[in-house]
Amino acid sequence: MKYALVHEWLTPKATGGSELVVREILKHIEADIYALIDFESSNPESYLYGRKIKTTFLQHFPLARNGVQKYLPFLPLAIEQLDLRDYEIVLSSSHAVAKGILTSPGQIHVCYCHTPMRYAWDLTYDYLKQSRAGQGVIGVYTRYLLHRLRQWDVISANRVDYFIANSHHTASRIWRCYRREAKVIYPPVDIDRFVYQASKEDFFLTVSRLVSYKQVGLIVQAFNQLGYPLIIIGDGPDLNLLKGLAKSNITFKGAQSNQVVEEHMKKAKAFVYAACEDFGIALVEAQACGTPVIAYGQGGALETVIDIRQSSKLGTGLFFSKQNVASLVKAVETFLEFLHQFNPESCYVQAARFSPKVFSNSYLSFLETCQKNWSSLGK
Repeated sequence: MKYALVHEWLTPKATGGSELVVREILKHIEADIYALIDFESSNPESYLYGRKIKTTFLQHFPLARNGVQKYLPFLPLAIEQLDLRDYEIVLSSSHAVAKGILTSPGQIHVCYCHTPMRYAWDLTYDYLKQSRAGQGVIGVYTRYLLHRLRQWDVISANRVDYFIANSHHTASRIWRCYRREAKVIYPPVDIDRFVYQASKEDFFLTVSRLVSYKQVGLIVQAFNQLGYPLIIIGDGPDLNLLKGLAKSNITFKGAQSNQVVEEHMKKAKAFVYAACEDFGIALVEAQACGTPVIAYGQGGALETVIDIRQSSKLGTGLFFSKQNVASLVKAVETFLEFLHQFNPESCYVQAARFSPKVFSNSYLSFLETCQKNWSSLGK
């Protein structure tokens, strides 16, 4: 079978869970790669180095290297220009428009969906409130644009033959947005990259992009009250705002290398996370180090972390129920009460459930099932 693999964008700054899925798929399937833009295959340190990747007209747009989100109105048009007629099976890794590629009746399209477009659905009102594009006369146009984008998003979902979701949380969002069922296959987490360490030091840690929906400001305000040492690793547009809020017990490290992140994760007393994520790879990475997690009890966290109050033997963290300062402060205080009950080995065992091997076995097995089902339908 001849395979094509479609992803949104490939740049040095795109290093999240969706890229981990692409990398793992390519270890097992020989596929031609397509993307809106590609500035990664020229990077000698990249897993894509030297590969021929076919792109769209957005590749030549000004500042495309820094991301094509600024060209949002063109994304659906661009993805539809990719000609994939030569392939029997089309695989897409989609968190925006990759699932919208055009296929013919004889082709199978299997989409690994990381999330329906957040800025078109869940984060629409946050985007409009925080962006200048959401204000005044321009705001009216932006609202119309997002309305049309939602329409295209639903229509393009019908071009997918089989959906895979990265969590049950995402599967429920796929159903809500598209009314389509999705098979849940958790993304691969490179747990071998992290060093297990049972002994911990006296600081809390969060690693995150510093953007509003990650709720790092909530963590800063909570630790302002608590006074415990907190280290924040990450960069983003909210960095200076957060520094202005923080008291002396909070340290900002900015963007750091993988080595520095790994070193802090294995030593932290706990990893703190306040966002509602579709999956949340960082939570699994912390547990791979034997480090327990304090997380907002919604989204993918409910599938990757075991609350110590529910299982004293297998607990790997503790949830807080509301995205506010009081709830997080109470959770940290409760965590310290249960601190002696946490077993670092339980954290590591939990993280192992999300290894690349588990992902590849599940993904390849599902792909085989899709092909058999397709054949039985006489396609």
